[in-house]
Amino acid sequence: MRHGLGVLLGLLAILASPLALAHSGDATGFAAISIDGAEVSYRFTPTTGSADDASLVRLIREKVSVTADGQPCLASEPQGMQVDYQCPASPKELVVRDDMADSLGEKHHVIAVLTWDGGSSSLNFSATEREARLSLAGAQPPQGAASFFLLGIEHIATGYDHLLFLLALILCGGNLVSLLKIITAFTVAHSITLGAAALDIITLPSTLVEAVIALSIAYVAFENLFPRLAVSHRWQVSFLFGLVHGFGFSSVLKEIGLPKDSLIWSLLNFNLGVEAGQLVAVLIAVPLLMQLRKTAHESRVVRSVSAVVLVVGLALFVERVLVGT
Repeated sequence: MRHGLGVLLGLLAILASPLALAHSGDATGFAAISIDGAEVSYRFTPTTGSADDASLVRLIREKVSVTADGQPCLASEPQGMQVDYQCPASPKELVVRDDMADSLGEKHHVIAVLTWDGGSSSLNFSATEREARLSLAGAQPPQGAASFFLLGIEHIATGYDHLLFLLALILCGGNLVSLLKIITAFTVAHSITLGAAALDIITLPSTLVEAVIALSIAYVAFENLFPRLAVSHRWQVSFLFGLVHGFGFSSVLKEIGLPKDSLIWSLLNFNLGVEAGQLVAVLIAVPLLMQLRKTAHESRVVRSVSAVVLVVGLALFVERVLVGT
């Protein structure tokens, strides 16, 4: 009994982590920052709310500042969610500061990509990390593109819906061979659509993608309540819904944009970052699941955790449908 309780608490801890990220780890928005000579453009895309929210536009204008080589850059009047900053000269060292947390609170979090002629870099801004300082001289495209690896890790770490789906998939995954097939199918599928969507080969409405992702969580959790039926075709379900999740993974790249001088390299690094983050989650969960297989409480634990995931998935689905309408 203690064995089963320990495994249950471990799995619920994994479940609780992404749920906590739903409130503290989600991004307020994405920022695309580009440098063209002495001009720095800051384009913001919120993850929630209206893209023409006047109060948010004003907040960006007042709370986001840019300094080039120790000299402040002058902000223009916003055009939509974009603010252009005119610097005294083409910067060699750039400092971007985001103080929007003063108004939005400690949960404020922006994922950004800075691109310039010669490279790119991923940035993160929050209540505790307000300033990013970059030396732009001598950067090479591969070094800049490699920063997308960290962006991929960041995206999967804050993508609680993707992590919930992955947990639901492997909860009732069977033996190690079955688990490997499930994880491989998910990886291959989302890699295909991630690349296709990021390169604008295929596009789908984001509201539809997000709603189907939530529905996929609920569906797989529901299947887990009938494990004998689930295991036989779980890798196929993993592949099918993995295609949809790939569009979700691409959302950050669609909002931020890929640097044209290292497009494929940046996309590859982002995908590898997603895979690295996913692998960490799997390596934490699988040993617990293997331990669970040795107890008499497997069925009870799987049903209990799946029931929680089912409720969360349905709640996310309803929320996303309502927001999208």
